Order: sequence, then C-alpha cells, then structure tokens
Amino acid sequence: MVTSNAVQKARARARAAFEAAHYDGLCTVTERQEVTDERSHLTTHNDVVVFQDQACHLSFETITAANQSGSAAEITQITKLFIAPDVTIKPGSKITVVQSGTTGDYTHSGVPAVYDTHQEIILELFERWS
Repeated sequence: MVTSNAVQKARARARAAFEAAHYDGLCTVTERQEVTDERSHLTTHNDVVVFQDQACHLSFETITAANQSGSAAEITQITKLFIAPDVTIKPGSKITVVQSGTTGDYTHSGVPAVYDTHQEIILELFERWS
C-alpha cells in the first residue's frame, strides 16, 4: 500500500530532478499596482517587484502555418516559460527573463498548465503596461 507521505516524497524528488535538469534562467516578475501615498492620500500606479531571481527556463517553438498568404508561409513563434508550480504570476505582469546571456521582457498571456513538477505559461513580448 502506498501512503500519501510516500507519494509526496516521490513528487518532491521528481520536482527537484526536473528543476536541476531544466532550469537555466532566472526571472523577475513585476506587477503594476496601485499605491496610495500616506501623506497626500493620492493613489498612483507603481511598478512593484513581486519576486526576483526565480529559477526558470524559456522554450521557443517555431510553427509554420499550413496556409500560405501570398508567396511566403506565415511563421509564428511560441514562447513558453517553465517555472515552479507554486509560483503565482498574475495576467498582465511583466516577466523579465535572463537566460543564456540574453534578457527579454514578456507578459503572461493565458492560463498556465500546472503539473506536479512545474508549470508552463505561454508568453508574449512585453510592449507596455495596459
């Protein structure tokens, strides 16, 4: 009989193995939050770092569309962030990833796929705060 404690230990080992094998980047997540000045009572929007230097991995997938427009095939790149399953990134957050000597700014663009070992979040290039 397998106990829930044994299952939890197996999941923890699987997560540690996944992180050791895959995570080669670091990310910082910044949210645009309302901040009220205590003295003036004015509310402004400020950039607030939610977490910094979180281990992660960016994956890039290029997809060529079957339908060609004109003479060239349409090419789409999908950017996927792999990160710990217990990290919460709100939609619209700015995600700055440093990986392989390159820094990129992205934003969350969908519901993450959450697994025992990691979660996968589809990203878009960050252009500006909405």
